[in-house]
Amino acid sequence: MGCRDDYGYPLTTNAAAAASYVAGVRDLLRLRRGAHVRIAAALAHDPTFALAHADLALLGHEMCVDVDIASRLDDARRLAARASDRERSHVHAVDQHLQGDHRPLLAHLEAYPRDALLLSVAMPTIAFAGVTEVPAEAWAIVERAAPSYGDDPWYLGVLAFVRQEQHRYDDAMALSCRALAVDPAAGHAAHARSHAHYETGDHVAGLAWMDAWVAGEGAGTESITHFAWHAALHELSLGDLDALRRRYATQLEPRRAVGCRALVDTGSLLFRWALTPGAEAVPGLEEVARVTGRGVLEAPATPFLALHAAVTLLALGDLDALRRLAARSASHPHPAHREVVASLALALEELGSGHPSEAADRLGMLATDAWRLGGSDAQREIVEETRIAALLRAERYDDARVLLDARLDRRPSPRDERWRAQALRP
Repeated sequence: MGCRDDYGYPLTTNAAAAASYVAGVRDLLRLRRGAHVRIAAALAHDPTFALAHADLALLGHEMCVDVDIASRLDDARRLAARASDRERSHVHAVDQHLQGDHRPLLAHLEAYPRDALLLSVAMPTIAFAGVTEVPAEAWAIVERAAPSYGDDPWYLGVLAFVRQEQHRYDDAMALSCRALAVDPAAGHAAHARSHAHYETGDHVAGLAWMDAWVAGEGAGTESITHFAWHAALHELSLGDLDALRRRYATQLEPRRAVGCRALVDTGSLLFRWALTPGAEAVPGLEEVARVTGRGVLEAPATPFLALHAAVTLLALGDLDALRRLAARSASHPHPAHREVVASLALALEELGSGHPSEAADRLGMLATDAWRLGGSDAQREIVEETRIAALLRAERYDDARVLLDARLDRRPSPRDERWRAQALRP
């Protein structure tokens, strides 16, 4: 029968390269550490394996893996002619996706719905940025694939993430638990479960489960800092800043992060920690900036990275860089950069310049468009929390209470209760 992947598709390569590639994709779908190393090793067994070249380029673009993206794409294009129709379609989809045209990827999934790697790329998750800014469109891509996967634990985990984004938290918890019962190390299922715990305010149980999973079945996860970030969000919500400091020291220091996770996980946590009532001696973001690099901070590739770059630049007090980010975003070809990121950067520059009321108003105007930045509700809360901090700094206590009451209606949070107490000043 020749070489095939886990979902039955033929692979145009030798057995050793196929085994390495399949193991790498399997680990990538489970969020396991070292997936890109295994995919790269497939090329040592077969330098003509087009699919491995394309997928390494994809990981370089999406996950900040240190590869020569242009060279890998060139090799994938050149070698695809010897591959199967499905592999040629896969290579073309990746090539166009990296150039900003997602239509070939969506067409590919219509023809080959069990190409799990590219289905993963299409849905914004912990692993990939997705192919659409409209959440309902991403959900539909996943929903359409359901007949092709059945009870596959990877798919159930991705579907669970969709359900929590739809605020169907009971369904998300049920699906994630089904997936974890089959594959206790299933990273997407664990991720969806962590969101369900957080969004329902189940902080104590969610924290206990996450700590146990990270120390046990999830210990080999590539994005371990993101799961540590989830645990830290529970500690932040509970107002347990001593526990938060210990977690930062043991799991979330920037040097422990992989790729862009130092910016997205550690940077955002430090920023939100510093906003918290009673926070003292919060570590600075200088090391986050060093690990991330000025190129990512001043020219982020996606609106999601731009959100995190902007708050990091504010925390660093680098207002000139914030202005440059705003100017660059204002002329960016991507509409979310122009219409959301540019305004966000200007709002944060106002806050850093000592104009909190103006900053709060600018951030308020962004409230209905924040979803266009990408990421999850839990991640985008950083915009709302910055607005609350700006309102308090501007002594607009009534406006701050409105936001905090809405947050407390969504879920319990001792941190928000303490914040609301600050907003009771006359």
